[in-house]
Amino acid sequence: MSSLQHLFESNVEWADGIKSKDGKFFEKLKAQHDPDYLWIGCADSRVPANEIVGLLPGELFVHRNVANVVAHTDLNCLSVLQYAVEVLEVKHVIVCGHYGCGGVHAAYEDKEHGLIDNWLRNIKDVYHKHHKRFDRLSCEDEKVNLLCELNVKAQVSNVCHTTIMQSAWRRGQKIDVHGWIYSIGDGLLKDLDVSISDADEIPDAYRMEG
Repeated sequence: MSSLQHLFESNVEWADGIKSKDGKFFEKLKAQHDPDYLWIGCADSRVPANEIVGLLPGELFVHRNVANVVAHTDLNCLSVLQYAVEVLEVKHVIVCGHYGCGGVHAAYEDKEHGLIDNWLRNIKDVYHKHHKRFDRLSCEDEKVNLLCELNVKAQVSNVCHTTIMQSAWRRGQKIDVHGWIYSIGDGLLKDLDVSISDADEIPDAYRMEG
Protein backbone atom coordinates (compact mmCIF):
# COMPACT_ATOMS: atom_id res chain seq x y z
CA MET A 1 0.00 0.00 0.00
CA SER A 2 1.24 3.49 -0.83
CA SER A 3 2.61 5.48 2.09
CA LEU A 4 0.49 8.32 0.70
CA GLN A 5 -2.76 6.35 0.81
CA HIS A 6 -4.29 8.98 3.09
CA LEU A 7 -4.05 11.49 0.24
CA PHE A 8 -5.96 9.17 -2.09
CA GLU A 9 -8.60 8.75 0.61
CA SER A 10 -8.84 12.52 1.00
CA ASN A 11 -9.17 12.83 -2.76
CA VAL A 12 -12.16 10.48 -2.77
CA GLU A 13 -13.78 12.45 0.05
CA TRP A 14 -13.21 15.71 -1.83
CA ALA A 15 -14.61 14.36 -5.10
CA ASP A 16 -17.63 12.88 -3.33
CA GLY A 17 -18.22 16.21 -1.58
CA ILE A 18 -18.17 18.09 -4.87
CA LYS A 19 -20.53 15.60 -6.53
CA SER A 20 -22.94 15.77 -3.60
CA LYS A 21 -23.35 19.50 -4.29
CA ASP A 22 -23.43 19.20 -8.07
CA GLY A 23 -23.78 15.73 -9.55
CA LYS A 24 -22.68 16.91 -13.01
CA PHE A 25 -19.78 19.11 -11.87
CA PHE A 26 -16.95 16.95 -13.26
CA GLU A 27 -18.88 16.24 -16.45
CA LYS A 28 -19.20 19.98 -17.06
CA LEU A 29 -15.60 20.61 -16.00
CA LYS A 30 -14.29 18.07 -18.51
CA ALA A 31 -16.29 19.63 -21.32
CA GLN A 32 -15.19 23.23 -20.79
CA HIS A 33 -12.10 25.16 -19.69
CA ASP A 34 -13.04 28.82 -19.83
CA PRO A 35 -11.55 30.78 -16.91
CA ASP A 36 -11.71 34.57 -16.87
CA TYR A 37 -8.61 34.93 -14.67
CA LEU A 38 -4.93 34.08 -14.78
CA TRP A 39 -3.31 34.00 -11.33
CA ILE A 40 0.47 34.42 -11.12
CA GLY A 41 1.34 33.71 -7.52
CA CYS A 42 3.90 32.38 -5.10
CA ALA A 43 4.51 28.64 -4.73
CA ASP A 44 4.06 28.93 -0.95
CA SER A 45 1.71 26.13 0.15
CA ARG A 46 -0.14 28.52 2.50
CA VAL A 47 -1.50 30.51 -0.44
CA PRO A 48 -4.07 28.28 -2.23
CA ALA A 49 -5.13 30.46 -5.14
CA ASN A 50 -8.62 29.07 -5.82
CA GLU A 51 -9.63 28.91 -2.20
CA ILE A 52 -8.69 32.42 -1.10
CA VAL A 53 -10.82 33.98 -3.84
CA GLY A 54 -13.63 31.46 -3.49
CA LEU A 55 -13.40 30.05 -7.01
CA LEU A 56 -13.94 26.45 -8.10
CA PRO A 57 -11.59 24.37 -10.27
CA GLY A 58 -11.88 25.57 -13.85
CA GLU A 59 -12.52 29.20 -12.89
CA LEU A 60 -8.91 30.28 -12.27
CA PHE A 61 -5.89 29.48 -14.46
CA VAL A 62 -2.84 29.35 -12.18
CA HIS A 63 0.92 29.74 -12.49
CA ARG A 64 3.06 29.70 -9.35
CA ASN A 65 6.76 30.02 -8.65
CA VAL A 66 9.03 31.19 -5.85
CA ALA A 67 8.08 34.79 -4.99
CA ASN A 68 5.67 35.26 -7.95
CA VAL A 69 8.37 36.45 -10.34
CA VAL A 70 7.68 37.20 -14.01
CA ALA A 71 11.09 36.96 -15.67
CA HIS A 72 11.48 37.56 -19.40
CA THR A 73 13.78 34.53 -19.61
CA ASP A 74 11.26 32.20 -17.94
CA LEU A 75 9.66 30.32 -20.83
CA ASN A 76 7.43 28.43 -18.43
CA CYS A 77 5.75 31.57 -17.13
CA LEU A 78 5.62 33.19 -20.58
CA SER A 79 4.06 30.06 -22.08
CA VAL A 80 1.36 30.08 -19.41
CA LEU A 81 0.75 33.78 -20.04
CA GLN A 82 0.51 33.28 -23.80
CA TYR A 83 -1.90 30.36 -23.45
CA ALA A 84 -4.07 32.29 -20.99
CA VAL A 85 -4.19 35.41 -23.16
CA GLU A 86 -4.34 33.97 -26.66
CA VAL A 87 -6.20 30.68 -26.20
CA LEU A 88 -8.28 31.05 -23.04
CA GLU A 89 -8.73 34.80 -23.65
CA VAL A 90 -8.78 35.62 -19.94
CA LYS A 91 -10.06 39.04 -18.99
CA HIS A 92 -7.77 39.58 -16.00
CA VAL A 93 -4.18 38.72 -15.10
CA ILE A 94 -3.60 38.88 -11.35
CA VAL A 95 -0.08 38.98 -9.91
CA CYS A 96 -0.47 38.11 -6.24
CA GLY A 97 2.29 38.10 -3.67
CA HIS A 98 2.00 37.58 0.06
CA TYR A 99 3.41 39.20 3.17
CA GLY A 100 6.22 37.33 4.90
CA CYS A 101 7.26 35.67 1.63
CA GLY A 102 10.29 33.45 2.19
CA GLY A 103 11.64 34.08 -1.30
CA VAL A 104 11.43 37.83 -0.88
CA HIS A 105 13.06 37.58 2.55
CA ALA A 106 15.90 35.55 1.05
CA ALA A 107 16.37 38.24 -1.62
CA TYR A 108 16.45 40.91 1.08
CA GLU A 109 19.14 39.10 3.09
CA ASP A 110 22.84 39.44 2.42
CA LYS A 111 23.37 35.69 2.46
CA GLU A 112 24.11 32.98 -0.06
CA HIS A 113 21.28 30.50 -0.61
CA GLY A 114 22.57 28.52 -3.57
CA LEU A 115 20.99 28.13 -7.00
CA ILE A 116 17.92 30.13 -6.07
CA ASP A 117 20.03 33.30 -5.72
CA ASN A 118 20.02 33.51 -9.52
CA TRP A 119 16.21 33.55 -9.50
CA LEU A 120 15.99 36.01 -6.62
CA ARG A 121 18.27 38.45 -8.43
CA ASN A 122 15.11 39.85 -10.00
CA ILE A 123 13.88 40.87 -6.54
CA LYS A 124 17.28 42.19 -5.45
CA ASP A 125 17.06 44.55 -8.44
CA VAL A 126 13.73 45.81 -7.08
CA TYR A 127 15.29 46.31 -3.64
CA HIS A 128 18.25 48.20 -5.10
CA LYS A 129 15.99 50.46 -7.16
CA HIS A 130 13.97 51.50 -4.10
CA HIS A 131 16.67 51.21 -1.42
CA LYS A 132 16.06 54.71 0.01
CA ARG A 133 12.50 53.76 0.99
CA PHE A 134 13.82 51.02 3.25
CA ASP A 135 16.08 53.40 5.17
CA ARG A 136 12.99 55.01 6.70
CA LEU A 137 11.93 51.72 8.31
CA SER A 138 13.54 50.22 11.41
CA CYS A 139 11.77 46.85 11.64
CA GLU A 140 13.03 44.05 9.37
CA ASP A 141 9.53 42.59 8.98
CA GLU A 142 8.29 45.95 7.73
CA LYS A 143 11.15 46.12 5.24
CA VAL A 144 10.47 42.61 3.93
CA ASN A 145 6.75 43.33 3.61
CA LEU A 146 7.48 46.55 1.74
CA LEU A 147 9.70 44.56 -0.61
CA CYS A 148 6.85 42.04 -1.04
CA GLU A 149 4.61 44.88 -2.23
CA LEU A 150 7.24 46.46 -4.47
CA ASN A 151 7.99 43.06 -5.98
CA VAL A 152 4.34 42.59 -6.95
CA LYS A 153 4.30 46.01 -8.61
CA ALA A 154 7.50 45.21 -10.50
CA GLN A 155 6.10 41.91 -11.74
CA VAL A 156 2.89 43.62 -12.91
CA SER A 157 5.13 45.86 -15.01
CA ASN A 158 7.01 42.83 -16.31
CA VAL A 159 3.75 41.22 -17.43
CA CYS A 160 2.74 44.39 -19.25
CA HIS A 161 6.13 44.73 -20.95
CA THR A 162 5.82 41.34 -22.65
CA THR A 163 5.08 41.12 -26.36
CA ILE A 164 2.21 38.82 -25.38
CA MET A 165 0.29 41.52 -23.52
CA GLN A 166 1.13 44.31 -25.90
CA SER A 167 0.05 42.26 -28.92
CA ALA A 168 -3.23 41.48 -27.18
CA TRP A 169 -3.90 45.14 -26.48
CA ARG A 170 -3.08 46.05 -30.08
CA ARG A 171 -5.66 43.51 -31.22
CA GLY A 172 -8.20 45.29 -29.08
CA GLN A 173 -8.42 42.50 -26.54
CA LYS A 174 -9.92 43.69 -23.26
CA ILE A 175 -7.58 42.45 -20.55
CA ASP A 176 -6.45 44.06 -17.30
CA VAL A 177 -3.35 43.30 -15.23
CA HIS A 178 -3.65 43.70 -11.45
CA GLY A 179 -1.30 43.63 -8.47
CA TRP A 180 -2.56 42.14 -5.21
CA ILE A 181 -1.00 40.95 -1.98
CA TYR A 182 -2.27 38.37 0.49
CA SER A 183 -1.91 38.28 4.26
CA ILE A 184 -1.44 34.78 5.63
CA GLY A 185 -2.11 36.21 9.08
CA ASP A 186 -5.76 37.08 8.44
CA GLY A 187 -6.56 35.52 5.06
CA LEU A 188 -7.34 38.83 3.37
CA LEU A 189 -6.26 40.25 0.03
CA LYS A 190 -5.14 43.83 -0.56
CA ASP A 191 -5.34 45.61 -3.90
CA LEU A 192 -2.07 47.50 -4.50
CA ASP A 193 -3.75 49.84 -7.00
CA VAL A 194 -1.49 49.05 -9.94
CA SER A 195 -4.08 47.85 -12.45
CA ILE A 196 -3.08 48.39 -16.10
CA SER A 197 -5.44 47.92 -19.04
CA ASP A 198 -3.62 49.41 -22.01
CA ALA A 199 -0.10 49.77 -23.43
CA ASP A 200 -0.46 53.55 -23.17
CA GLU A 201 -0.13 53.13 -19.41
CA ILE A 202 3.42 51.75 -19.55
CA PRO A 203 6.64 53.75 -20.11
CA ASP A 204 7.60 54.58 -23.70
CA ALA A 205 10.84 52.61 -23.40
CA TYR A 206 8.90 49.35 -23.01
CA ARG A 207 6.16 50.08 -25.54
CA MET A 208 6.38 48.20 -28.83
CA GLU A 209 4.65 49.17 -32.06
CA GLY A 210 3.18 46.44 -34.19
